[in-house]
Amino acid sequence: MLRRILFALILLLIIFNLDNIGRFFYPFSHHDLIEQNAKKYNLDSCLLAAVIKTESNFNTRALSDQGAVGLMQIMPETGKWAADQIGIQGYSTNKLYDPETNILIGTWYLSSLNGEFGGNMVLVLAAYNGGSGNVKEWLQSEKISGTGEDITLVPYPETRHFIRKALRNYKIYSILYGHQENPI
Repeated sequence: MLRRILFALILLLIIFNLDNIGRFFYPFSHHDLIEQNAKKYNLDSCLLAAVIKTESNFNTRALSDQGAVGLMQIMPETGKWAADQIGIQGYSTNKLYDPETNILIGTWYLSSLNGEFGGNMVLVLAAYNGGSGNVKEWLQSEKISGTGEDITLVPYPETRHFIRKALRNYKIYSILYGHQENPI
């Protein structure tokens, strides 16, 4: 209940053009890196900022209990695989603490998922958080609809929460900082 009140208060502040207050709660750190990679991989920079806010709250040293690293909370195995795909030389898991490497890999991975799931933002976010193999399995077993629009059907509570929070953050970042024509 308190979260909803706080969220409503923040939205009211944003609506009444109190951008500075909104931007205090929703910073856009590493703006140039995010914009550069968003453009490179044809994604909305506000979505990238929302994912970073959701995953790490812009903490470059973030480390999850599951071992996800850095701003975009990249799992070491995913980081290694993505670095091989992108052609990053001298990659090591420690490089995931570097904002430039982390944002590059995270953006490339989101772009890859975007292609895999036909631009469906809910499915892309579900795959980013819960794994693309799991999302494909959920779709095949009809645990979630083919459109993926009903977030309540996502079987992992953590992934449902991530999707809701990321979408909410995306709306706020879009209001505060504007967004590109491509929603993902």
